[in-house]
This record gives sequence, structure tokens and C-alpha cells, in this order.
Amino acid sequence: MPDLDDVPAGAPAVADPGSVGVVASRDFVHAAPFTFQSGQSLPGFTLRYETYGELNAARDNAILICHALSGDHHCAGRHATDDRKPGWWDNLIGPGKAVDTRRFFVICSNCLGGCVGSTGPSSVNPATGRPYGIAFPFVTIRDMVRAQKLLLDHLGVATLHAAIGGSMGGMQVLQWGIEYPGFVRRLLAMATTSREGAQAIAFNEVGRQAIMQDPAWNQGDYVREAGPRTGLAIARMMAHITYVSDASMDRKFGRRKKGTANGDAYTFDIQFEVESYLRHQGQSFINRFDANSYLYITRALDQFDLAHAYGSVETAFAPVQAETLVVGFTSDWLFPPEQNRAIVHALLRAGKRATYAELATDLGHDSFLLESEDLYALVRSFLEREAAVLVDFSI
Repeated sequence: MPDLDDVPAGAPAVADPGSVGVVASRDFVHAAPFTFQSGQSLPGFTLRYETYGELNAARDNAILICHALSGDHHCAGRHATDDRKPGWWDNLIGPGKAVDTRRFFVICSNCLGGCVGSTGPSSVNPATGRPYGIAFPFVTIRDMVRAQKLLLDHLGVATLHAAIGGSMGGMQVLQWGIEYPGFVRRLLAMATTSREGAQAIAFNEVGRQAIMQDPAWNQGDYVREAGPRTGLAIARMMAHITYVSDASMDRKFGRRKKGTANGDAYTFDIQFEVESYLRHQGQSFINRFDANSYLYITRALDQFDLAHAYGSVETAFAPVQAETLVVGFTSDWLFPPEQNRAIVHALLRAGKRATYAELATDLGHDSFLLESEDLYALVRSFLEREAAVLVDFSI
């Protein structure tokens, strides 16, 4: 679940020879009815997306990037030369980078149910002229993937070279291998799970309750500028703690106090730097995310359960044809290494080509977003080697 509000500012895109440069978002409009897994439907939908690189003549060099809970379609480059921050995975994607846009045609879309240009609860319901709110259909990971497939068909992609994603993006990657086994050749999932544990579901529920107990939520009927901003900020603050580790938080903040803090004053004003940081996270998030989308997407995360949906994880993976690499991180306590490793165990038991890699880091769940030469080498090797039966040395 990417920490978009904590990406450090950088130089303009033109100063970085490894950047895709200035990019523009586009909208794919699917003008036919779309039926969700729940049985609910929409008369059509829009996905906002970006592409980097060029689709080759064989139309088989495409790589799909799947974003996490708080992510969006803008994963590389900048929207203007003076943008303060690049796309959320700019360190991984670009000419000469691990996902090399000189070789690959890279696509990323804001997921169905999102709030950054794609159709979601904040979109206008044509039947009422008002935002859908909680009248929006319940969305699942499978619904997100099916909508992405329609986008790729529109773009003329014949075969996906790879689908890549971390956290919720990793769930989408797994679903791609199950749903469209003949279409995708490689699956690269990071910091993910085949189903959330009780603790992850519990954290999501606390966030949802923070939103729904905010009087401004108004049963999901609000204008975005006046919605449950306090509840959404609290949900973000709480969730952000799960994306990092105790070691990384302690190293970054320790018990350092704000310069304005008055010793051990008995006050509820900000005393510690970590308090200020979390409040900043909450305030930044409410300026770019919709509370109802947060409710819908966290529920989609909770409902993703391959064992329940298919009878067993091995049965779920029976259709998979793609080579698979799953990457876990030692300090990830949201989707810990054993959950990532279990995905590969199930793939191997199902007779599939799969490898598990585990990177030692103390940065927590968000490790897949941060700069790591070891991660870059893994990604580059997996994407660029010739297709072959994988030999697993890691389990």
C-alpha cells in the first residue's frame, strides 16, 4: 500500500536521464454495461491511465503495473517539469531502469472504484446527477482486473509480457494469472498475500469506522470538499503505521520532540515529531483521496480470498501458465514473508513455475516502493531473461 505522501521531492524530470519525462494521463471510456462480481452493474465506466514506452509490432512487450490501496495511475515521470514529486514507482520504471521503457510498453491505470479519474463512488451517477456514494456497486479485485483487461484490449495489447504489483497490486497480479492465463507470461507480486489475516482485516475495519463515525460522512452522501475529512485522516494515520516498521519509525523519529514542545508540558498539542508526521500524512491524504473509495477498496482487500473463492489456493492456481516471482520483505508485518512464501508453495504444489525471493530490510511493508539495488536486480533479471522453467533455490 504505497506511501505516496512520503515520497521525497526531487529534481525536475528533465534533469533525470532515467526518467520517462513529462507524461500525460488519458481516459479509457467503456461505453457498454459492466456487471460486477456482486451482480450489480454500471452502464459503463472510465479508467484513467498512463503509458510509457512504445508497443512493438508484435504487441507483446506490454507490462501492466497494478497499484496498491492509496496508489493511482501515475507511477512514473512527472506531469510538468516543475512537479515536486514524480510518479510513485519512478525509481523502478524508465529508460535503463529495472522496468526499462526502451524495451517495454508500460501501462498503469487507476483501479475501478478509485477516485483519481476512474469511475468510483465519487463519480456522478447519470441516473441521479449526484455522486454514487454508497450506491456504487461493491468492487472486488477480480472486477478491477476485468476492467483492466478491457483497457488492454482497447490499447491493442495481444499479450502481456508481465503484470507487476505490490500489496493490493500483488493481489491483482495473482488474479491476472488466474483469470487470463493465456494472456500474461510473467507474474511479479511483491509484499502481498492470497488472503488477508484477521489483523489486516481488523486494521481496515478501524479505518472504515473512523470514516463512518464521522458525522460528515452522512451515510456516504457528501460533497468531496466537505466529506468526513477527520475520519479519513485518522484512517490514513492508522494505516500508515502498518506500512512501516518499528525500526524504521524509531530511526526516523525516535522520541525527538518538536522544537515548539514545552518540555513535559501537560497538553494534547503536538509534542513528538512522529505525531507531527502522522498528522501530515492524514492531511495530505484527504486532499487527494475520497473517503467512500477508501471504504470500497479496503473491503475489496478483505474479500480477496483465493482459498475460499476456488476451494483451495492450489485449485485457484490450476489455470496459471505464467512464470511467477513473489518477493517478500523480512520486516513486513502487514503481509509478512510467510504469507508471500505460501503463495509460491501453493504454485509449486500446483505444478507451476514459481520462485520466491526474500529481501532483508527494516523498512516494513512499503519496502517494495523504496530504493533497493537488490530489488532492481531481481526485477530486471526476471523481466529480461529468456523464458525457461524456473528452478527454485529459495524455499
